[in-house]
Amino acid sequence: MLCLLVLGYSQWLSAQQYYLFIGSYNKDKNKTGIYIYRFNRATGKSDMTDTIGNVLNPGYLVPSANGSYLYACTEAQTPKAGSVSSYAFNPETGKAVWINSQSSGGDNPVYITEHKSGRWLAVANYTGGSAAVLPVENGHVGKAAQVFAFKDSSLTDRQRSAHIHSAVLDPAHRFLFLPDLGADKIRCFAFDAQLPAPLQPATPPFTATVPGSGPRHFAFHPTLPLAYSIEELSGMVTAYHYANGKLDSLQRIKAHYKRGQDIDYSGADIHVSPDGRFLYASIRAEENIIVIYAIDPATGLLTRIARQSTGGDHPRNFVIDPTGKYLLVANMMSNNVVVFERNAQTGLLKKTGTTLNMPAPSCLQIKAY
Repeated sequence: MLCLLVLGYSQWLSAQQYYLFIGSYNKDKNKTGIYIYRFNRATGKSDMTDTIGNVLNPGYLVPSANGSYLYACTEAQTPKAGSVSSYAFNPETGKAVWINSQSSGGDNPVYITEHKSGRWLAVANYTGGSAAVLPVENGHVGKAAQVFAFKDSSLTDRQRSAHIHSAVLDPAHRFLFLPDLGADKIRCFAFDAQLPAPLQPATPPFTATVPGSGPRHFAFHPTLPLAYSIEELSGMVTAYHYANGKLDSLQRIKAHYKRGQDIDYSGADIHVSPDGRFLYASIRAEENIIVIYAIDPATGLLTRIARQSTGGDHPRNFVIDPTGKYLLVANMMSNNVVVFERNAQTGLLKKTGTTLNMPAPSCLQIKAY
């Protein structure tokens, strides 16, 4: 019976189809802004199913948990603008249709996430130094229920004001974390989806990071009480123990390899492999690499084991597919997405030879249907 159950699960898994969603900085709403591909998990290749225009600078995307919708940060990198746009997605055809757009509550939205209730979206506004929560019903995004604007600053020229760079929910979706590059803080709010104003300041309301570090993106371990932050300005990764909205620093380790004065390390994105054994972080600017760490299963501490050239310039974002077999990198300034195969035993990456070309890819998401 067990063998039959395993075989049945295997057949079900292989019957699933995967979609790859790509946002781009098109800088002209008359040009394609979002690309949708059917992703072949056996080969790592992709077939385009749709493109979306009439949208300006979709800087970050997230497919809804139920697969019926696609949400995007739009009007990113647009002076005095910022919006959230929603699309209905049909996995049978691979096509998406615009539903509506709504103000993001601040300038330059760069990150969006969906609460597991399906009732709320949280968005990070980088230039506006704010975070907002917006209600959503049947894919239709309502006006922001709450907007929190922050006024802090820190050491460097890039930190003269607050810059919220991501909005990440903990695994239980009870707390929302907001890395603030401008203030050297990882802010935290309790999240109650049943309330009309779901965010309340947590205790403590933030975790201070090293002055001048510039925390950017943030990732939780899939099974252990651990979280990891990539710091844009320092090029470092910090590992945290996590419990009930509280972060305790465990380790701070380099992602960059180059040394010297006035180096722009430009740390960007960070993800844990689905099996929880490896951590990956991207460094842009002078290095353009993915840095690979082994995660100690007992302590959560990191050991840096390798680096991999991204095959392009400015790896702003990357994604690991749900099976853990592939890692795809969006090289924004070289206008390409490079597909790597991931060795599940060693964590190392190998180019597959597959590259997708489009202007200024900004965000990658893969979802199983």
